[in-house]
Amino acid sequence: MSITRHHSNQRMSQIVIHGDTVYLAGQVADDASADITVQTQQVLQKVEKLLIEAGSDTSKILSAQIWIASMGHFAQMNEVWDAWIPEGHAPARACIEARLASPDLLVEVGIVAAR
Repeated sequence: MSITRHHSNQRMSQIVIHGDTVYLAGQVADDASADITVQTQQVLQKVEKLLIEAGSDTSKILSAQIWIASMGHFAQMNEVWDAWIPEGHAPARACIEARLASPDLLVEVGIVAAR
């Protein structure tokens, strides 16, 4: 089975496709000065765009890894997430508190999806 990589550099690829499985690199907000709600919206917009590019969509997400800078943001992040995931298509998911690459980043999301 072939492996294809999109938007790659020396360190990582934003999309890796192996067979009918799509792996996305962790996505972060473009505006790190925004609050958790806006950052989550930006991240999920990026995820959705990458999924479409890979021939998938939000109804085909198999698993999600979510890292948030503070569990104090859990409820606000979930409000955005719950509105974004199509009814009946909730993936396997984990959410953990973690220090992200920049102190201004509040959320990062990694996705595995079917095509």
